[in-house]
Amino acid sequence: MPKTLALRQPRILLLSAYDAGSHRRWREQLVLSQPEFEWHVLALSPRFFRWRIRGNALTWLSEPLLKERWDLLLVTSMVDLASVRGFHPNLARTPALLYMHENQFAYPASDGQHNSIDPQMVNLYSAIAADTVLFNSDWNRRSFLEGVEQLFRRLPDGIPEGTLELISAKSRVLPVPIDDHVFLSEAKRQSLEAGERLWRNDLEPGPGALPLRIVWAARWEYDKGPDRLLAILQELERRAVSFQVCVLGESFRKVPEAMTTIQQQFAHRLVQFGYASSRSEYYEWLGSADVILSTALHEFQGLAVLEAVAAGCVPIVPAREAYPELFAPEYLYPDCGDDIPAEAAHAAALIEKQAVDSHGDRLTVPDVQRFSLGALKPAYKALLSGAIAENA
Repeated sequence: MPKTLALRQPRILLLSAYDAGSHRRWREQLVLSQPEFEWHVLALSPRFFRWRIRGNALTWLSEPLLKERWDLLLVTSMVDLASVRGFHPNLARTPALLYMHENQFAYPASDGQHNSIDPQMVNLYSAIAADTVLFNSDWNRRSFLEGVEQLFRRLPDGIPEGTLELISAKSRVLPVPIDDHVFLSEAKRQSLEAGERLWRNDLEPGPGALPLRIVWAARWEYDKGPDRLLAILQELERRAVSFQVCVLGESFRKVPEAMTTIQQQFAHRLVQFGYASSRSEYYEWLGSADVILSTALHEFQGLAVLEAVAAGCVPIVPAREAYPELFAPEYLYPDCGDDIPAEAAHAAALIEKQAVDSHGDRLTVPDVQRFSLGALKPAYKALLSGAIAENA
């Protein structure tokens, strides 16, 4: 009998030019969840930001994998796709998807961090060169298109007509999924809460004592609002709210002054202060909390908040960036701009409602199942398969 030839798996080359935590987790999750494809990955370490975003195509100039034939290129927002295709003519007609975890038009400026137009131009050229541009939230998509439009208005001439409309037409939203195991069943949630109730009452005994546990999970940098976190905690203390604080997230060499102050002023409230030793420990802290608080000045998807909600936390988040598209208005506190005390008062009022004995005013945990890997996996598969089939 003649041998049956096995069908060849479509070959995908995934490029991650600044393989920071969320980028790495997304690509690892994607590769594991889509075994129908043959995956190969090129990733660069998340350091030397300016060099990475401007020089990645040069770094990969002699990379053997870029000389091979691929059915699809999938690149992250830091990749200079236009240069990669230009340096490797064999890839010029290979379909390419650009995944925008963030965009360089929407970062809040600080200490001259983004005083060069180069990062924005890399994003722009890559979006033009890609066949499809994927964004992890509609806020990310809108802020990118608005940023490009504002840039075009500042440039003196030579802008091809219809460029912005072209990018908009090939853009769509596809969030980073939450791993299914993060979601707690109701039985597991009740069991966890019962165990935490006994442990926390030992810390703060008294009639009916059960301090509200607040978790804050973000990078310890200015754009995540550590000064706003400090102001909210001070306002909660002033209101005599019974609470505990779990501060997670990655810290760097330069720790914001507000974080040092929090460690000193709220030592009696802190149950965790610093990076969790593992993802499992991180998820355990999320599962032990009642409220996930965000003070972010920019948030392109809010994945850490979504994970905490999946683990059973009530979100208390600012009415800016991606959050209004994620949660109903009752979970949002007003964005007061530079008036940090006013914003802290609004956030503290929402948190205080969660701490009172009466259940009438308490918010319930919203449903974020639509962001689960199980819900989004088919969409990713359809997108990858469709991009390959169109160019077969």
